[in-house]
Amino acid sequence: MDLETGLNTLLVVSIVSACAPFVAGLLKRLNLPQVVVLIVGGILIGPDVLGWADPPSIELLENVGLGFLFLMAGYELELNLFREHVGRRAIVAWFVTAVIAVSVTGALAAIGFVQAFVPVALGLTTTAFGALLPILRDNDMLSGSFGRCILPAGAVGEFLPIVGIAIFLSANGKFLGLISLVSMALVALFLAWLPRITHGKRIAQIAREGEHATAQITLRITLCLMFLLLVVASDFGLDVVLGAFLAGAVLKRWAPGDVHSLETKLDAVGYGFFIPVFFIYSGMTLDLQSIAEAPLRLVVFLFLLLTVRGVPALFLYRHDLGASQRLQMTLLTATALPLLVALSQIGLSTGHMLPENAAALVGAGVLSVMFFPGLAVALKKRGSGVTTGPEQDVGDGQGRVGIDVSPSPSTDRRP
Repeated sequence: MDLETGLNTLLVVSIVSACAPFVAGLLKRLNLPQVVVLIVGGILIGPDVLGWADPPSIELLENVGLGFLFLMAGYELELNLFREHVGRRAIVAWFVTAVIAVSVTGALAAIGFVQAFVPVALGLTTTAFGALLPILRDNDMLSGSFGRCILPAGAVGEFLPIVGIAIFLSANGKFLGLISLVSMALVALFLAWLPRITHGKRIAQIAREGEHATAQITLRITLCLMFLLLVVASDFGLDVVLGAFLAGAVLKRWAPGDVHSLETKLDAVGYGFFIPVFFIYSGMTLDLQSIAEAPLRLVVFLFLLLTVRGVPALFLYRHDLGASQRLQMTLLTATALPLLVALSQIGLSTGHMLPENAAALVGAGVLSVMFFPGLAVALKKRGSGVTTGPEQDVGDGQGRVGIDVSPSPSTDRRP
């Protein structure tokens, strides 16, 4: 791929990325997230419509964007929530979804609708937590009782399917895949504990002095950590998103120096450039021809995402959330995209997944990101200022209830 083609594609992608906030702002009444604008922009400039961009020329940047997406999701994860009721509820909800997904996919395989049983079943259990984070932050949906429920639910819906990919779809076999997964976790734990076993005062002083200077030491070390775990995951035969997710979780405990400043810098690098590239690339590579030839498959997969992954929340959170918030949970947990792309690529590479199913599954993920979060935000705004939880949480006058688990105003991160 020549340099000129890559630069031209990067220019067009940058224009779409820069215009997305303005388009979303002008269409604010439609509750249109920027993610939707980025995906639609990618479709328009892609080879199936205008043909202004060449996807392979920016594939490396897209992979980095995907890594940043999962890095931020892992960083946002509050591990303490899994010791509480909401964390256990999220795990139970995912396993209920997994049982339903296996049953439904088995029935579809029996009638010949799908061939790749495992990738499709895992795809129906995913939640695009990383993709949802900017939308949730922008609409103050990480606070109160709802925030305490959606955080672990989204994290489980992203992490456990990754574990499933590592074990069941590993190129090295299930046993070696499990060993690789454990090894990866040990590497992450070692990196998390490394600062506690190193006491170099001079090194720490150099890091503090250089974190805001031209050296940008903490940011460079953080990026090095992310790429290290991405490479380790790739070498172990695991999906690289596992490495990025673990890097974010490690960073939460490991980050040296001014943590708040580091968060701002990561937002600037990730949401300012790399993450938009991933969403635009997803639109560019969407196989519109395969979807047009078999539109029913896309409708079926979109319906399955909503019912298999989303609907259990209506029943399992009935003692934790009111009806409106449970509908929001249903829509948000059913939102999926990044892992569907990975699962489709795995299914196609093994020859087990039908090309039309791969396109329909990714297309359903794109539609879920385009519509489900917007509907959830509309429900939230319609009930704003009204106590929605069954426990009568105390509001703060801004539609927030309960204990605020979102970042403080000084550290609130906006993409």
